[in-house]
Amino acid sequence: MNFAASQRLRWLGIWETIPANAQGALWMLLGGFCFSIMSLVIKYLGQELDSFQLGFIRAVFGVIVVLPFVFKRGIGSLRTKVFKLHFFRAVVGISGMLSIFYAVTHLPLADAVALTFTRPLFLILLAVLFLGEIIRWRRWLATGVGFLGVLVMVQADGEFSHASFVALFGAFMVALVSVFLKKLSRTEDPITMMFYFGVIGASIAFVPALFVWQTPTWQQLAILGGGALFGSGANYCAIRAFSVAEATAVAPFDYMRLVFSGLFGFLVFSEIPTLWMLTGASIIVASSLYIVRREAGLKKAQKQPLEQSVEP
Repeated sequence: MNFAASQRLRWLGIWETIPANAQGALWMLLGGFCFSIMSLVIKYLGQELDSFQLGFIRAVFGVIVVLPFVFKRGIGSLRTKVFKLHFFRAVVGISGMLSIFYAVTHLPLADAVALTFTRPLFLILLAVLFLGEIIRWRRWLATGVGFLGVLVMVQADGEFSHASFVALFGAFMVALVSVFLKKLSRTEDPITMMFYFGVIGASIAFVPALFVWQTPTWQQLAILGGGALFGSGANYCAIRAFSVAEATAVAPFDYMRLVFSGLFGFLVFSEIPTLWMLTGASIIVASSLYIVRREAGLKKAQKQPLEQSVEP
């Protein structure tokens, strides 16, 4: 056994001694760092390239990443009976991506990221409208408090910023994507979903990108490619976090993205978070955490009677 292999086994042994929830927390922290790097890349390039163009190139990179898996599985794996769902999911997803990219390039980095944390609040409304879920008064109250935090943030200068509304629209679109994914995941493979999103999303983003197109330099393409890799890494880390640990244990660590984004915004763009931003973000985070814990508690309560009913 060579030295590299022995070191890997040594680290693997150390890793396995870490409790599952702690492993999940570390995965989520790494994912938050990767996501913040991707946001930093988008904001940096957004000073020279339009957000529509950045969204289009990002979608193209997404297709390139998934193509090897498609070829390995065979073209037949892309057959689907729910193409309409794939299409509408792609329309909603690319709209959310373009909106968030616009917000990141036109708002302080920490502000844009904080507003994306309104996704759980929108999910409550969508769960009622599209999934038929019954929401109790406590979660409605937490949702209302969360949107109060939004109002605190977006009126920081005494007026409602256009970019703030775009960020909220992007968060709403991302929440709506979750509804489509819940329906698609019943019959569709993740690779199939990623492929159709990439192809359809890139085709849609190409139209507005055409009107603002500037030929990117090789350096800009390399930076955006690196950002895309960090974005994919963030998704992988989040999946790993939720697969090894309890959702309520790892979800709070996702909010470290605010810290990372605020730090990068200060170091790279000299952005200083305002008191309004910190107050509003704290309200949004607190209400979102309450909703996550409340939902987990309800699921646990529903599961216990079922487990008791099958005991011998």
